[in-house]
Amino acid sequence: MVQQITPQQLDALSAQAQASPRRRANLNLHPRLEDPIQRLAIAMEPDTYVRPHRHPHTWELLYPLRGRFVVLHFDEAGTVTRRSVLGEDALTLETPAGGWHAVLSLDVGGVIFEVKHGPYQPILDADYVSWSPSADAPADAVNATLAWYATAQVGDTLPRD
Repeated sequence: MVQQITPQQLDALSAQAQASPRRRANLNLHPRLEDPIQRLAIAMEPDTYVRPHRHPHTWELLYPLRGRFVVLHFDEAGTVTRRSVLGEDALTLETPAGGWHAVLSLDVGGVIFEVKHGPYQPILDADYVSWSPSADAPADAVNATLAWYATAQVGDTLPRD
């Protein structure tokens, strides 16, 4: 079966993200979560929090379909080792397996396309960094982290309380 993503589907996906408490929504092209290659469009609003994490079992390829996205890579201590802006200074970005990273949507209605090895595996607690707020942290801590993502440069370290 031929798969495609239309502008209308991106509009609908962005509307779902805007209505979602997580401020994200995805459209899977892979037929099953067990598929060996995961392929999905993810609508991300600028206020969605993607906590720094890693995927020990796979690389991850990102491509912006709409909007711009800051992608930060970190060392074990939380220092930024690479900053890329997808849709501006990079058109694709591949994070190696085990690489610590986080993503920030810079634009309302942003949609990023992700490809990685399957099957789908939820991120384990051990694969989130200890030096960042959890997803259920108070809003002020999460918002401060998002603001830091927007301006962080190579060599910067996420401030800790």
